[in-house]
Amino acid sequence: MSALQQCVEECRQCAGLFRLGRDVEAALEMVDVFEKAQRLMVGATPESQQGWMQVLTHMLACQERQDWLGLADHMECELVDLLQNLSG
Repeated sequence: MSALQQCVEECRQCAGLFRLGRDVEAALEMVDVFEKAQRLMVGATPESQQGWMQVLTHMLACQERQDWLGLADHMECELVDLLQNLSG
């Protein structure tokens, strides 16, 4: 499994934890997911990097509001789409 595929899978797993109300566990995993996503974005196009910053900003705003379902949505949909677009 490539680093990209692994990051996508971890995004989905983390989003699932948020949906189950396991926000403390999910928040700890989220840090690892964000670090991996950031590493994947290093060689990305400026458009992808800008998209990453926008998605990250939305996810952190959801976390601040304790909007776990919103955070899960951003992670599972927008972040996964952004990551998958890096591969082609």
